[in-house]
Amino acid sequence: MSLPYDVAIITGASSGIGSELARQLAAHGCKVGLMARREEKLQALADEIHQEGGRAAVAVANVAERDQTLDAIARLRQQLGPVDLLIANAGVGLPTYVEPMNLDEVDNMIRVNYLGVVYAIAGVLPEMLERGRGHLAAISSLGSYRGFPGESGYCSSKAAVNVYLEGLRMQLRARDIAVTTVCPGFIKTPMTDVNEFPMPWLMEADKAAQLILRALLKRRKVYNFPWQTTMLMKLASWAPEWVLAWLVGRATHNRPKPPG
Repeated sequence: MSLPYDVAIITGASSGIGSELARQLAAHGCKVGLMARREEKLQALADEIHQEGGRAAVAVANVAERDQTLDAIARLRQQLGPVDLLIANAGVGLPTYVEPMNLDEVDNMIRVNYLGVVYAIAGVLPEMLERGRGHLAAISSLGSYRGFPGESGYCSSKAAVNVYLEGLRMQLRARDIAVTTVCPGFIKTPMTDVNEFPMPWLMEADKAAQLILRALLKRRKVYNFPWQTTMLMKLASWAPEWVLAWLVGRATHNRPKPPG
């Protein structure tokens, strides 16, 4: 596989989809910048990539913090060169409570899932505009297409990502900068490992990364997968609110999480 990217930066690269994307990009000759909060895991991944003959650089940052994110991207760019591809992958999933409201957790989730994407894009976009090329991608969720009881914060944070990227895509269409929104279903990662309910069509992270990479190479605008969960979410988007409230309410004690 020949990649049109020389340098890629991946946020949330310490585990799950992010680490698998880094491995696959590096295996095809792309220099990868690894960003996340856990330095030990990032360094272990970088060492693995180096042992396989690839090149990787590490920068520790919490994407919810603007200055940390911009500084980390600047340091990776200094080590690897101009960024051709950004994959804003960092994300968290937490339930939304109402009695009492867990404002601190929801606030942090929105900052990571949405503002973390905005901050990461801000770190690479000026140079992409100057060079007249680049590719911006963010990992959203199929859960972004409908609000679910107990998941208002999570679903809305991902919906915000979709709308933000949609507007950017139209704004940048004449500047040769691709914008891809990736909406996966249930992927086996540390975030979904804590779920105590059945997750239909659960996919391994390495397979998900492979499909995402193919979608990026095709410069897809929006990539929803797998198709089975995509169809399920379309049905959910048409369902009356009382139906979803009844279905999800039966499992409220298990804190069901929508796909992603």
